[in-house]
Amino acid sequence: MDHDDAQAGSGRALDEAELAYLERRTESLTELGADPDERAVEAALRPRSLDEVIGQQRVREQLSLVLEAARARARTADHVLLSGPPGLGKTTLAMIIAAEMASPLRLTSGPAITHAGDLAAILSGLNEGDVLFVDEIHRMSRPAEEMLYLAMEDFRVDVVIGKGPGATAIPLEIPPFTLVGATTRAGLLPGPLRDRFGFTAHLEFYEAAELDQIVKRSAGLLGVDARPDGTVEIASRSRGTPRIANRLLRRVRDYAQVRGDGVVNLEVAQRALELFEVDTSGLDRLDRAVLSALCTRFGGGPVGLSTLAVAVGEERETVEEVAEPFLVRSGMLARTPRGRVATPAAWAHLGLPVPVGAPFAVDETLFDAD
Repeated sequence: MDHDDAQAGSGRALDEAELAYLERRTESLTELGADPDERAVEAALRPRSLDEVIGQQRVREQLSLVLEAARARARTADHVLLSGPPGLGKTTLAMIIAAEMASPLRLTSGPAITHAGDLAAILSGLNEGDVLFVDEIHRMSRPAEEMLYLAMEDFRVDVVIGKGPGATAIPLEIPPFTLVGATTRAGLLPGPLRDRFGFTAHLEFYEAAELDQIVKRSAGLLGVDARPDGTVEIASRSRGTPRIANRLLRRVRDYAQVRGDGVVNLEVAQRALELFEVDTSGLDRLDRAVLSALCTRFGGGPVGLSTLAVAVGEERETVEEVAEPFLVRSGMLARTPRGRVATPAAWAHLGLPVPVGAPFAVDETLFDAD
């Protein structure tokens, strides 16, 4: 697929820098991988207007009101903060905001802004009405955050020239713009920065019925012959996340084309997802490895995160940020002051009886604190 075929939410073709950025931020949560062409396809599957967005009804209604009011006043929209777990559509909503306001979209990320000068260069290149999207905004450097305070409120930045007693601050006016910040960890944002956003939205995980609609829509865009029972099966294993649902759909499509007749039905979906090690609850290889180590090697815990990571052969950060959030949300793992503990649901998922000496059985107060 040519880059020009992948359309951004603003209705224009992604340029090289934007496409490269989208490719870098598309992480593989279920270890299924994707080549650059497939990532371009993923970008093309994004909804381009609020009316096309499935789910997130409350956020869509609130955001629609904010944008419609801004258009009626012929002014730039208030700054928007989008928070929530990865894969729920924060980047998509940023593109839609630019599309709804008929404004260009500029893309960057918090880790890329390491100095205040980096931010000053970005802001000075904006035109009036532009939408600036900063992904993982909580990872910006502190000097850049402090510069952003003034830019968001007064649309100007102070550029310091020189060092020491001879340093001079030169005010630089910037045209009114809309900042859209995205974060997976809203609690790490400083209060002064968070308070400067005019609208804050938290994206929730999707219900299975909503994911089924998303899978059907994506199947239509990809030209996949998908039967209702097949899309339901894919949606049920997608961990409440549209990005994972679309990725699993492409893997099932591949299986149907290579080892079937091209039709995605229940049987094909089950065989494909079994091949790619995604079980009926949406757990992948790493998730099951963590549960298995916790239950069979450590008797259900408590066990420290570092010890658990060594047991499964992964980095501490990988276990904590990739596997644990879904296991905790699924009620199979608990974080306690003494370490990680398996719940009865974990034992049941592995098909094992809960031992008499398991932590949950002997000390229920263990779960009273994080």
